[in-house]
Amino acid sequence: MTKFTEGRHPGEAIFSEGPGAISRDNVTVAESQTILANGLISKVAVADGVTVTTSFAGTGNGAITMADPAVNTKVKDGVYRAVCIEPASNGGTFDVTDPSGKSIGSASVGAAFNKEIKFTIADGATDFVAGDTFEMLVVTNAESFTWVAYDPEGSDGSEIPGGMSIYPVTTGEGETVKASALTRLCELNGHCIAWPEDITDAQKVDAEQALSAASVIVRY
Repeated sequence: MTKFTEGRHPGEAIFSEGPGAISRDNVTVAESQTILANGLISKVAVADGVTVTTSFAGTGNGAITMADPAVNTKVKDGVYRAVCIEPASNGGTFDVTDPSGKSIGSASVGAAFNKEIKFTIADGATDFVAGDTFEMLVVTNAESFTWVAYDPEGSDGSEIPGGMSIYPVTTGEGETVKASALTRLCELNGHCIAWPEDITDAQKVDAEQALSAASVIVRY
């Protein structure tokens, strides 16, 4: 007897989606990607497509210098803030928050801060005081982001899924393509999602929580 294994059918993981095309996007898939039908995808920033402008309010007169590039692939559109929380003579520590208000780490005067946004705060003739604030406005557009295959072991944003590709997609080096994906207001059948082969139960729970934040609900 010959045993046949049927592959995933495009869209078979879809339980429901919103009216019209509200649940779907025509996303840009990054280069060198292999995405299966019903495979999860993650949205990452293209550093060269992002602009950052800075401003300051406070007492100290030290300057902030953005790195080149000033962001990594996890950056979000909006205002990042660095607020002085521990003043010090010729130094100080700043709490850095993302556009949602979540703290993403501490920046020390004179040391490079290298996370989703990258900069160095220099000391000035007048020391910083508590509450001194640098704001970094991140401006993006549709071309500032691409989508990649979800990777639970990633560290560049690919570990945070934001949707599901309906069809299989493959891109070569230097090649990007448009693909149909569900990115909001939909329900997915967890049994039919093309999960990465080695994903752990804990990683799957994390993925489902990340999808839920985008109003993509996984059901079983």
